[in-house]
Amino acid sequence: MRIHVTFIDRVGITQEVLALLGGRNLNLDAVEMIPPNVYIDAPTLSPSVLEELRDALFRLHGVQEVDVVDILPGQRRRLQLDALLAAMADPVLAVDGSGHVLLANPALIALCGREPAGGPLAALFDDPALQRTLIEHGFRLPMREVSLNGRALLLDAMPITDGGAENQQQLAGGLLTLYVPNRIGERLAALHHDHAEGFDSLLGESPPVRTLKARAQRIATLDAPLLIQGETGTGKELVARACHALSPRHNAPFLALNCAALPENLAESELFGYAPGAFTGAQRGGKPGLLELADQGTVSLDEIGEMSPYLQAKLLRFLSDGSFRRVGGDREMKVNVRILSATHRNLEKMVSEGSFREDLFYRLNVLNLEVPPLRERGHDILLLARHFMQQACAQIQRPTCRLTPGTYPALLSNRWPGNVRQLQNVIFRAAAICESPLVDIGDLDIAGTSVARQSDGEVSSLEDAVEGFEKGLLEKLYASYPSSRQLAARLQTSHSAIANRLRKYGIPGKG
Repeated sequence: MRIHVTFIDRVGITQEVLALLGGRNLNLDAVEMIPPNVYIDAPTLSPSVLEELRDALFRLHGVQEVDVVDILPGQRRRLQLDALLAAMADPVLAVDGSGHVLLANPALIALCGREPAGGPLAALFDDPALQRTLIEHGFRLPMREVSLNGRALLLDAMPITDGGAENQQQLAGGLLTLYVPNRIGERLAALHHDHAEGFDSLLGESPPVRTLKARAQRIATLDAPLLIQGETGTGKELVARACHALSPRHNAPFLALNCAALPENLAESELFGYAPGAFTGAQRGGKPGLLELADQGTVSLDEIGEMSPYLQAKLLRFLSDGSFRRVGGDREMKVNVRILSATHRNLEKMVSEGSFREDLFYRLNVLNLEVPPLRERGHDILLLARHFMQQACAQIQRPTCRLTPGTYPALLSNRWPGNVRQLQNVIFRAAAICESPLVDIGDLDIAGTSVARQSDGEVSSLEDAVEGFEKGLLEKLYASYPSSRQLAARLQTSHSAIANRLRKYGIPGKG
């Protein structure tokens, strides 16, 4: 039975309470003092003895209440702590100031195969210097790689203090959390997570985009390398992320590396990781690369055509059997990762020229997708422009702007060499600079592109180019939509706007 005694705090009252219990030969499993309270766990205390004990306790000066409780506060906290530690998927252990293990959660016990509490850290990890290093640095260390039973793990250390005033706190030990590399990969992937899942992030309903989505949805579920080709800025990484989201690996990390953004040595260490002491300035203890961090998941290699011949050979070996060595390492690593690669270059031509390995090309090109350029996507351009306008206005915290119909001819006729990325930049600039809630043709920074040239030769100004395009478009469509109302419905604008333009350009049968 467990009892809770409440009293007025005075010198000696605790000893008097315990003396009453001792005088009745009661075994005490636990006594917790939290003045003005004492909690007692006495398993042999019976109800009949409790009644007599309660009378005796009330005769003590200062005792106010005697209640039966189901559990002591300390026992409750311990149960809650055990439940919290058991619920943690990552291995966790707490150590005292000298580096001896105080407690470990079930994940840590399962990892090391025994209960480590009571032993030194030096006996737990393969690095005997780790315990001394942690103590010397007050359990404040950047995340580092350690080895436990031959398994590479990432260690995160946090100091534990005695809870005194902030400027008087004493170091009491440390809380150590271990992560398998792909757990860190999951967190990195989450930082770049797009709110739109799968192919919902690929906006557009044009025939080329519908064809892309239909083919990609079939390919996404196949666990084989995928090569994504398309011009710069078409959204190849979005396609790669969408394929990962629909694949059986969707719950595992998705990590990306731009092969053109880093020199060969940095790209190698980012992709394959490096061993301890691999080079000057290397993180002590080594560092896992993207392949380890993404184990069971997906690695996307953007601009694969820019990869050096040396890295091509190393990647080829990985694609052959899933194994590799870290930079400066001699131990074989093996992971299960799907490779999605992307490029704007013609790899087949590069193979014929000898600048890209033929055997690697066939390893990467098991499955393939072609992302269409923006200029072939028709009215998707307007849909994307409106989406980017809303996005830009929200980003710069201004009321939503709207593109006027006068911008449509220029947007639709532009060649967009930078594709979707270029369109997004043009719309962002317009939203940032335009003072009016209506963005017109003069606010779009696309002068000097294809709108300035018409089939009848050079024109003198942007306004002339827009009018020439607008007139040609209306003349062409009027044959199929021979009224201002039909034409307005086709171009998704007002009847009056179309009627005015038909009158302006003298198109026969104007409404």
